[in-house]
Amino acid sequence: MISVPIRDAAGVESGSYEFDPAELCDAVNKQLLHDVVVMYEASARQGTVRTKSRGMVRGSTRKLFRQKGTGRARAGNARTPVRRGGGHAFGKKPRDFSYRLPRKAVRKATRMALLSKFQDGQAVVVSDLGCTVPRTKVVADALNALGVGGSSTLLATNGVDQNVYKSARNIEGVQVMPASDLNAYALLRNRNFVVTVSAMDSLLGRGASA
Repeated sequence: MISVPIRDAAGVESGSYEFDPAELCDAVNKQLLHDVVVMYEASARQGTVRTKSRGMVRGSTRKLFRQKGTGRARAGNARTPVRRGGGHAFGKKPRDFSYRLPRKAVRKATRMALLSKFQDGQAVVVSDLGCTVPRTKVVADALNALGVGGSSTLLATNGVDQNVYKSARNIEGVQVMPASDLNAYALLRNRNFVVTVSAMDSLLGRGASA
């Protein structure tokens, strides 16, 4: 059983949040987490690089001089890759690096990454951030009170919370995401994970807060 304290926006403990690790996954598989992270990073590659081959370079296709009798090495046209200004022998072309692992594997990796945050002591459960209007200072003070200020932090809310999003978007290293949109890459690339009680309940499939 995992038990973490529930804190408010001022960092004061107001209870504890308990859940069975089996509610998320049986165990953390590092190889699966690695594979999913590589998938997300590969999908983020633009792949828009392009170089000209010898057929794309501007110039004549005429042979520079006759094959035999000149005493020089034989030469083709000026667009050959061995000459300055010629095309590339194996020119790069735009390509799509993205691929997709099985959906069940991606979902399982997300739950593994979530469990690893609690096992490593990098998860903080908050009752409420107290952000009723968009104001950066409110969220910044709350993160400092929770002990995660100044480091990369993923902040998960129950659904889309515009007040929290607008308040935190100017804070360097802070990423706000609805609990339903969490993924293994977002969880692992940020050092700390701050989640509200209602968001955690939705992740565990609970109807009411524990």
